[in-house]
Amino acid sequence: MKVEIISYFKKKGAIIILMLTGGLLVSFLISASMGYIKVSLWDVIRVLIFRFLPGGEHINGMDKVILHVIYDVRLPRIITSAIVGAGLSISGVIFQGILLNPLADPYTLGISAGAAFGASIAILFNITFVGNYSVSLFAFMGAVGTLIAVIFLSIKRDERDLSSNTLILSGIIVSAILSAGISFLKYMADEHVSVIIFWLMGSFASRTWTDVLLTLCVVLSGGIICLFYAGDLNILSLGRRSAISLGVHANMVRIILLVTASMITAICVSVSGIIGFVGLIIPHLLRFFTGADNRILIPASAFAGAILLLVADTVTRAVLPSEVPIGVLTALIGGPIFCYIFKKRYEFQTKD
Repeated sequence: MKVEIISYFKKKGAIIILMLTGGLLVSFLISASMGYIKVSLWDVIRVLIFRFLPGGEHINGMDKVILHVIYDVRLPRIITSAIVGAGLSISGVIFQGILLNPLADPYTLGISAGAAFGASIAILFNITFVGNYSVSLFAFMGAVGTLIAVIFLSIKRDERDLSSNTLILSGIIVSAILSAGISFLKYMADEHVSVIIFWLMGSFASRTWTDVLLTLCVVLSGGIICLFYAGDLNILSLGRRSAISLGVHANMVRIILLVTASMITAICVSVSGIIGFVGLIIPHLLRFFTGADNRILIPASAFAGAILLLVADTVTRAVLPSEVPIGVLTALIGGPIFCYIFKKRYEFQTKD
């Protein structure tokens, strides 16, 4: 009976992942065809087929303007938004599993505040020693520095252990300090404060293939690591003592997953800016369909997060009259959805 139940959930999870994969592919094609210049789905498919195959650099009969718009302008932005959505969702699953807190998300430990502080410094002092990637580099450095500070504050010297409570408290402390620093930098920016504010709201404008490759490498490798330890993460949800009794090195697994999820968050934030609610909503939403098994939840959340952020970016890029920062749009969409999920979960627990 137990084997049949496990087999059922595995089949259900595989079906959900296949459906999400199909949904992501459809969303990708539709998004690539939408914009100021309308492009047919067939032209999008032709570019994808011939551009990425050997000897397909030249497509007969296609306008070079359309080819440039699809390949050089839209595809990098679309793919980057999907990868960032997947990365934030994976990080959300990991943080909620490690911290045992349903309100945890990729920004709980102050990673976003660190990235915002680093980016604000680069913008304020006009640092351009690596060209257009200076802001992203400083954002990444700020996020990594914040992670180091949080871990340093959380580790007890006598026990060399990490607990959920100390991690959350350390994240709150560091985030509060950095938020004050960001406010001070905004004050110093004076008339240039709008540039900092726009970055903080999040955007995928002017993304390139370099951004695609960078985020893909980090998110893909990090996702594989998280999936490898998904079974251990399931056991950690039972508590530290139970995990140790079952042979799981709780502290080591927690540190590996914490660093991996934080690095994923850092690279995503450094490329896109601050985008909230994706890593918070998607894991909660997917648990209604896949259950709490992280071996299924992690890949399912990755695809669902990619779809959500891809659709949101398409709306702000091609549907609205003027481009709205995507962080604002995800907050407007995610807030009501999270309220609905919270209400349903509360009613379900009350009935039990």
